[in-house]
Amino acid sequence: MKIAVVTDKSRAEILHNEEGFLEDSFKESVGKAVVKALKSRYDVIRIPFDQNLVERIRKERVDLVFNLCNGIEGATRLSQLPSLLEKHGIPYTGSGPLPHSIAYNKIFSGKALQASSIPTPGFFTCTKVEELSDMDLTYPLLVKPKNEGSSRGIREDSLVHNFKDLTKKVEHLLAHYDPPALINEYIDGKEFTVGVLGNGQELLTLPVMGIDFSNLPQKFSRFYSFEVKHHYDDYVRFQIPAKVERHVEEKIRATAEAAFKALGLRDYARIDMRVVDGKPYVIEVNSLPGLHREISDLVKMAKAVGIGYEDLILHIVDSAKRRYEHLSGGDYKTKVFPAV
Repeated sequence: MKIAVVTDKSRAEILHNEEGFLEDSFKESVGKAVVKALKSRYDVIRIPFDQNLVERIRKERVDLVFNLCNGIEGATRLSQLPSLLEKHGIPYTGSGPLPHSIAYNKIFSGKALQASSIPTPGFFTCTKVEELSDMDLTYPLLVKPKNEGSSRGIREDSLVHNFKDLTKKVEHLLAHYDPPALINEYIDGKEFTVGVLGNGQELLTLPVMGIDFSNLPQKFSRFYSFEVKHHYDDYVRFQIPAKVERHVEEKIRATAEAAFKALGLRDYARIDMRVVDGKPYVIEVNSLPGLHREISDLVKMAKAVGIGYEDLILHIVDSAKRRYEHLSGGDYKTKVFPAV
């Protein structure tokens, strides 16, 4: 079986700042690690997501794509590769175009979670600062782009405590990121994240990870700003398993699985939550979580239950293969790829 690990082109060419360069460095490291892990079992090649992708996949007789692409531009860029692969009948790992679009857009995911009665912070959106007069939320508020990951656009000044600072931050976001700006009620509670692997009734919920911000210098707020996210080695502590009461842990795990199913996610995802008075609130759904060998949360949670990096990557592939076997009603290789 031959697997193509498909990765993005450079994001720094579009995002000409520290965020873009750090993202490229992170993705390059992940791509190399995933290729190395898969080579223990499969024939593996690495292909960039460009205009020649489908032609290259056909020429190389690829059986499965391992999707590592966030896309480069556009409001639905996380869905671009899955959409292209589905159009050409090429199997791939991870969620489909629609779940990625919903999870990536924090407005849509918030509405989907609310519709499924899954607790999530109250929010407001605006395309111009004049609309803020209609907002009915309680300070403090967290202002962020509606569709960015890795804390892009979420800086220390994103947590606002008054209308003046709110207006200033919204103006900045509207000038630099896709509108509308998203304004969330800030959930001032302990933070947790949970990895979910698998599909349907075969879900494996990984140990709950607690995220401890207590060692942050006073100049930092207690949330994942870009400054904290990319310079946290000396600041943030991770607790696996999390230090939390059993009944609260069970609520967190159940909420993670409920969010995974509500958004129609596949193979693997990570759900971020904050807990107040024993009640978990989903603050973000990561439909394509990081797979960095050393620093990604999903990798750390898997390791806590004896799933090493190579096994985690192979588990994701096995999950995708079972999905396609179920759809084809038979042998994966002969039933799914008659045209390849």
